Amino acid sequence: MNFPLYIAQRYVRSKSSQNAVNIINFITFLVIIIGSAALFIVLSGFAGLKTFSLSFTDIFDPDLKATPTTGKFFSISAAQENDLDKIGGIASFSKEIEEKVSLVYNEKYCIAEIKGVDDQYNKTTGVDSIVYFGKWDIGNGFGVAGIEITRLLGLAVNQYRNPLVVMVPKPGKGSISLKSLKTKPLVLSGIYAIEENLDKKYVFTDLALAQELLEKNSDQISGINFKLVQGAEPSEVKKEINKIFGNTVILKNRREQNSTLHRMLNTENLATYLIFTLVLIIALFNVVGAIIMMILDKQQNSKTLYNLGVTIKQLRRIYFVQGMIVTTSGGIIGVLLGSLLIVSQLSFGWLKITPSLPYPVEYNIVNVIVVLATITVLGIIASKIASTRIGKKLIAS
Repeated sequence: MNFPLYIAQRYVRSKSSQNAVNIINFITFLVIIIGSAALFIVLSGFAGLKTFSLSFTDIFDPDLKATPTTGKFFSISAAQENDLDKIGGIASFSKEIEEKVSLVYNEKYCIAEIKGVDDQYNKTTGVDSIVYFGKWDIGNGFGVAGIEITRLLGLAVNQYRNPLVVMVPKPGKGSISLKSLKTKPLVLSGIYAIEENLDKKYVFTDLALAQELLEKNSDQISGINFKLVQGAEPSEVKKEINKIFGNTVILKNRREQNSTLHRMLNTENLATYLIFTLVLIIALFNVVGAIIMMILDKQQNSKTLYNLGVTIKQLRRIYFVQGMIVTTSGGIIGVLLGSLLIVSQLSFGWLKITPSLPYPVEYNIVNVIVVLATITVLGIIASKIASTRIGKKLIAS
């Protein structure tokens, strides 16, 4: 067995004759366990929150989305639609048109976005699955609005005698007045509920009605949503779609459609990791102190080993290895304890956001590697700093 490793293991297992040294070693080991467990739990919690947050947008966002390169709208011909149908990687696609509008109901108003979609929209996305009240029916003057919009305006479904009024300025009509506004009555058939920001953003209706309201032709749209066949390669499908539209559209996957949200979540995750790593750095100063205390406690042993022919480099190696054993074993135990807590949360949901919604967590092997790598690197630095205390001057004293 490697000599420094053998001696380091004996030092770790043996108790000091000084009770204070034993207490310091125990506290140091306990701090490493708690710190590594806390870091792993926090990273797992943020991973769960990220997945939970993105699950809301995934309902609205298709696998791929085409938007105009310039301006808000572009045209699609019947021939181009036929060409899209022939692409094997596309399961379905849906046309949409979207624009900001004013909503008025019983002298209350708010700003929202009207989204006109065709009958393929609920097959391309899972939007009809989040209808909270009523049903998904957007044809013949019907629409579906977010629950926050209905709360702001005091709306209810099936208000035939007093429908919601959608207003939008007529294009090229100069200053805005009542005469320059185009209006359409809309009867709500359903209310969707998913997340506060999205719940106050959209009113869904038929594509043709929205095009008429916005004074657009039947071939003018603001986007095309694509659902891909399972196993299809998005990059290959993108190439086929670009052949049809050329440079008139930009194709984005789910991540690109929510790049701002992804950046925000990743930044929060990094900031949390750095904060808890700073806590670990402070905690690992205890390792430096504990090793130095051990060096002083074992000073006579070190002198004996030196007289028997052990070099200063080997003596430093002994205490370096001792520090690494303490930090890595503490990190592994901490990750195991953190894993037990995360698995129990996934299995039983004992910590809840609401009475029916468990706090979202995610067990990710990447987080295990990150925590162990962080503990190892910090342990190497702390052990190296402490082991340099060994020198001829200390041995001779």
